[in-house]
Formats: sequence, C-alpha cells, structure tokens
Amino acid sequence: MNEDVRLTAWVRGRVQGVGFRWFTRENALEIGGVVGFALNLDDGRVQVVAEGQRENCHRLLDWLRSSDTPGRVDGVTEIWGTPRGGYDGFGMR
Repeated sequence: MNEDVRLTAWVRGRVQGVGFRWFTRENALEIGGVVGFALNLDDGRVQVVAEGQRENCHRLLDWLRSSDTPGRVDGVTEIWGTPRGGYDGFGMR
C-alpha cells in the first residue's frame, strides 16, 4: 500500500551555503508528487518537510542520505506522520 505520508527530516553536516535547499527542491520536483519545503535552521541543520506517497518520500529521504547531495551530510534524523496539507508545490524557506 502506498498511502500518503508526511516526512520531517533534519539534515546535519555542512548543508548550509552549498545549495542544499535548492537541490532538495529539484530532487523533490524530479521525483514528483511531493510537496513541502526545505528550511535552513539557526543551528546549521536543514529541515525538510515532504508530503506525498510513502514511496516518493522514501526516495527523497534516500537522496538526502546519499553521497549525491551538495556539501557534506553527517546524518539525517526523520519522523513520519500524517499529512497536514496546505502546501502548493515544494519550496525553499
């Protein structure tokens, strides 16, 4: 079953000032069917909120953990939940 989910991920490492949010948005758009945002946090992490089919959110999470990201990812922490809606596409904040 491929139900709709909400993925919230916190990416730590050298992920600010390297185009990380832009590339996250591009990957979400390439995967398709994923809405949400990527946001720089004050502590140097990037928060990613993605809603869509579980398979598509897992694809985005796999990319966040891959060596294909800009900068350097030291780790990703994620939680899964129920979609809240209210997003028009995938943006950067």
